[in-house]
Amino acid sequence: MKLSNLAETLIGSEIIKLAAEINEKIKQGEKIYNFTIGDFDPEIFPIPAEFEKEIIDAYKHHFTNYPAADGNLGLRQAVSSFIKQREGLDYPSNQILISGGGRPLIYGAYRAIVDKGEKVIYTIPSWNNNHYTHFVEGEHVAVETKVEDFFMPNASEIKPHLKGASLLALCSPQNPTGTTFTKRQLEEICDLVIAENKTRGENEKKLFILFDQIYWMLTFGETKHYNPVSLRPELKDYTIFVDGMSKSFAATGVRVGWALGPEKVINRMKSILSHVGAWSPMPEQKAAEKYLLQTEAMDSYLKHFKSEIAERLHKIFDGFIALKNKGFKIDAISPQAAIYLTVKFDLKGMKTAAGNILKTQPDVTSYILNEAKIAVVPFNAFGASSDSPWYRLSVGTCKKEEIAEMISKLDMALSKLSSAVNPVN
Repeated sequence: MKLSNLAETLIGSEIIKLAAEINEKIKQGEKIYNFTIGDFDPEIFPIPAEFEKEIIDAYKHHFTNYPAADGNLGLRQAVSSFIKQREGLDYPSNQILISGGGRPLIYGAYRAIVDKGEKVIYTIPSWNNNHYTHFVEGEHVAVETKVEDFFMPNASEIKPHLKGASLLALCSPQNPTGTTFTKRQLEEICDLVIAENKTRGENEKKLFILFDQIYWMLTFGETKHYNPVSLRPELKDYTIFVDGMSKSFAATGVRVGWALGPEKVINRMKSILSHVGAWSPMPEQKAAEKYLLQTEAMDSYLKHFKSEIAERLHKIFDGFIALKNKGFKIDAISPQAAIYLTVKFDLKGMKTAAGNILKTQPDVTSYILNEAKIAVVPFNAFGASSDSPWYRLSVGTCKKEEIAEMISKLDMALSKLSSAVNPVN
């Protein structure tokens, strides 16, 4: 059966596929420490009680019809006030688009900006930009980042690719790494975009920044979040923000996201999504409209929520570093933001107790899963090479009381490995 070229060539979400495999193991009775999907266990991380109450009240008041195509005016006004107060960004309601989470907004931005064959610059690793570029038949310009930069891009890595590009896709805090831009890093990239746009004629398409900051409220310790428009206000005409409630309020299934951007781009995205029907549900919009104005309730929730996430990230990080200090070939990057820890299993070429050689990185992934019962997402699911030893570990479903047990099992699994006589190159 012949289908469209898109259907024949599009790869499904590697993360969802992996998570499904892990869930099947769990259903079969296996004890798995599941750190794969970027979601929350509602029993561990419920949404704010005040937000939940507003959702229930909205259903009781029968707000179950279609919302406005660009989002209810009341919610767009609430988002405008929220981002002004929290981030100092000034966007009126006509520059805000509401959607069912961040994914449709990213898709809409790609569709509104990128034509077939035009260059899209994105970093490796990063979440789903390779697939969205495939959707619009753009030219992939994947910029591989370095561990010494915490897998965040530098201006020097982006600069060679700017000519002719239509979209620069950035994310901070970054999925999958849980790391962020420094002020200087982002300023230098912003200055490149400004300089590039000045070289383009009045009738030429400008270079736009798609800035995914869905995790921006979840920063820890001394980490600060920076965005292009606050650093360089002249980029407001060329920046589309993607944001929402999914991550900062553990509300992934509630589906309330928003985009901020130039009015013309937002209107085109609205038109595109109106044919997709990717609206946020009416009751959730009504609830979000009220909750986003409850400053004290929000502050209280975020204080507790962030402390719980940070505690898990730091405990697991400390466990990995302790094992590293014992001589095992693993590592981790200190937590900065989001719900992710970047970890390393540099075990290729090692020999198992059964005498098998871990010849490939997928062999390593399988060994960690089957021997230590730990499920993590390899960076190749985010565009990196299949040989990359780095992984994303998500703590959204992590039980604190199981962390020590998990580290102990990892210790035992690593202790069973030995150096191969003829290690794999």
